[in-house]
Amino acid sequence: MTTKKRILSGIQASGSLHLGNYLGALKKFADMQSDDAERFYMIADLHAITVWQEPAKLLSQTREIAACYLAAGVDIDKSTIFPQSAVRAHSELAWLLNCVGRLGWLDRMTQFKDKAGKDKERASVGLYTYPLLMAADILVYKATHVPVGEDQRQHLELTRDVAKKFNHDFGTDFFPIPETLYQGPGARIMSLRDGTAKMSKSDPSDNSRINLTDDADTIASKIKKAKSDADVLPENAEGLESRPEAKNLVGIYAALADISVADVLKAFGGKGFGVFKPALAEVVVEKMSPISIRLRQLIADPAEIDRVLSKGAERASTVADPVVRDVKKIIGLWG
Repeated sequence: MTTKKRILSGIQASGSLHLGNYLGALKKFADMQSDDAERFYMIADLHAITVWQEPAKLLSQTREIAACYLAAGVDIDKSTIFPQSAVRAHSELAWLLNCVGRLGWLDRMTQFKDKAGKDKERASVGLYTYPLLMAADILVYKATHVPVGEDQRQHLELTRDVAKKFNHDFGTDFFPIPETLYQGPGARIMSLRDGTAKMSKSDPSDNSRINLTDDADTIASKIKKAKSDADVLPENAEGLESRPEAKNLVGIYAALADISVADVLKAFGGKGFGVFKPALAEVVVEKMSPISIRLRQLIADPAEIDRVLSKGAERASTVADPVVRDVKKIIGLWG
């Protein structure tokens, strides 16, 4: 069993990334590089195809997300960035874990119910079984820590169940039981058009989000148009509880300025959005424009991105392939 701390995380290869992805994942990935750990960050293209994807667009989105990792400060000398599908061990271990996981476990996964809705008979088998592919993603590196959002906690619990059952069934301690990596409090970034809905790359309104590719003028324009209300900002955080749009905009300011919500309200309490929005736009532009500029430079050089991804896939495979070979031996399979 591995004793070194290993971190595995990833972002699905569908849609352009936005401010919520940056604050919720990319920035934290970059910040974690000071940890004494091995880090594996994948672009989850196999997860993306659980619903139909246009092939050329899927490939371009894989490259774009890799570019987002790099633009946000993930260093390839400290972290391994790779496309999930380029490391065959993910798919092979997923099948082996399909034979360990239980049908009842998958039946309890709420995300399938949410995504398939009433039309579950027409959903792909992959959409139903992808939590076991996620378990393979984690266990194929013997990851000890996994940073997950609230919507993925149930899948990490399934991964822990799979690891425990494998170890029990075969009388081994081969797989470590991965732990949730707590990354400290962070703002939950909501739509600029609806403070009750999470900022999403699938939202049909581009004005609902700050894309990482947006230039300074576009960012400022979107902040200006962001939904707010007629009241002035309150003096304390309790005054934001019934005001979702105000709470969201203040949270964005606090997260990017790296200060508390209380400090934001200390500076802007009693002032209206005519004063606050220009200040917010200035902070967002200051923090995000360098990332946006770097991102557009990287996207313009796909050959360099491909080089990074190929190198990352080779490095990831050197760790993952032996794990699959050992699992097959434990199970009693040929090869």
